[in-house]
Amino acid sequence: MIALPKAELHVHLEGTLEPEDTVRFAARNGVQLPWPGPEELRAAYSFTGLENFLSVYFQGCRVLCTREDFRELTVAYLERAANQGVRRAEMLFGPQAFLDHDIPIDDQLGGIVDGIDEAREAWGIDGALLVSAPRHRAEADALELLEVVRPWRDRVLGVGLGGAESGNPPAKFARYFDAARAEGYRTTCHAGEEGPAACVAQALDVCRVERIDHGYAAAEDPGLVARLADERVTLTMCPLSNLRLHVTDDLTTYPLKRLMDAGVPVTVNSDDPAYFGGYVNENYAAVTDALGLAEAEVRTLARNSFSGSFAHPEELRGVFEELSGNERP
Repeated sequence: MIALPKAELHVHLEGTLEPEDTVRFAARNGVQLPWPGPEELRAAYSFTGLENFLSVYFQGCRVLCTREDFRELTVAYLERAANQGVRRAEMLFGPQAFLDHDIPIDDQLGGIVDGIDEAREAWGIDGALLVSAPRHRAEADALELLEVVRPWRDRVLGVGLGGAESGNPPAKFARYFDAARAEGYRTTCHAGEEGPAACVAQALDVCRVERIDHGYAAAEDPGLVARLADERVTLTMCPLSNLRLHVTDDLTTYPLKRLMDAGVPVTVNSDDPAYFGGYVNENYAAVTDALGLAEAEVRTLARNSFSGSFAHPEELRGVFEELSGNERP
């Protein structure tokens, strides 16, 4: 599984900040944390749900202050990913949490781009950046985000929408996705994590996104499952995240295999791996063990990760040949 070529399509760059680095960056940047050391911080990673997680997560974000911080964060994640067989990582990143603390966008995205370029040179991993708007804020803020990142348009592949679904349905951000499409961005949306299957349908019908992040609740609606399979809409599922945030309490009942068997192009991802106890290979291992996946099914998941990516098909020719002879997406 370590050597199996794969892409990661749902990972929040801020969520790869390990406790040791959180404490190190805090000391370097003079940021006071409520935890004296990494072990105390790691002990706080016992979450009751998404809202509880986000409160800890955003405190961690405060320690990232300089271009060098963002470069180091990016390089550290991409090195770990490359060591787990990841050939391409499409990383979500939320600039507004840092803009709120007066961290210039050029320091944020500049550091990330520096890290992407360094990692590509060092390990051959293809890193791509997607900026994500938080759905608890107004749509006007999301539209403003598009303006803020415009100088970096050539290095930002796409846009997403994340955060707590309760009270913040995808339709609230229809104009944001319309504007993003008009500028040529690829689009993805968190839906069906804590929200119902209807949120997944709304993300497709109203926001017209290309990919669904999570999509766990889609399994509740047979008609939606058939649609996802027919339209080849990729779901970027995150087993350990869903377990740690109590979206599911038992991976043996996790709907990933049922969705796969129905023809939905499902992928396995780590979401916020530093907080949820595992990077992409640990997620593959957890769901493989819990659901008894066969080797061919695991290879299908890896193949889905590339066919569901936003890479140009020509960039993927070699990896599909490596995974399954001459098979194409």
